[in-house]
Amino acid sequence: MPQHVCNGAMLQCSFGAAPSTLVVPPLNKVMTSNQPAANIMDHVPGKNIQPFGMCASPSNPTVIAATSAALGVFTPMPCVPATPAPWIPVDTTVIMAGTPALDNNCTLNCLWAGVIKVVSPGQFTEQIP
Repeated sequence: MPQHVCNGAMLQCSFGAAPSTLVVPPLNKVMTSNQPAANIMDHVPGKNIQPFGMCASPSNPTVIAATSAALGVFTPMPCVPATPAPWIPVDTTVIMAGTPALDNNCTLNCLWAGVIKVVSPGQFTEQIP
């Protein structure tokens, strides 16, 4: 069974150079292992999703501009995640604040073609059926 994801979960983007940490404010009033539990709507860049170091996506506009300025030499730029849609796939067995809970099998797509995955759910005691 998948693990329930909570505040402090470790995330990794397929184009990011470094892992990041999920930030879940205690708005849903649901806790798991003494941390605020996440749902699929916890996808807001800068609020929930922090940067992943340097971005190496060839579709990121800042990477395109930097590579162009470097006369075609590929140049990664600082990561600024662009995640307008919720996490997928949606497992609707556990609902929190009217929204499905986030489990460690969900993925999040970035507009710059990256796929964000949960590396560590932040807790290991609560599973989602």
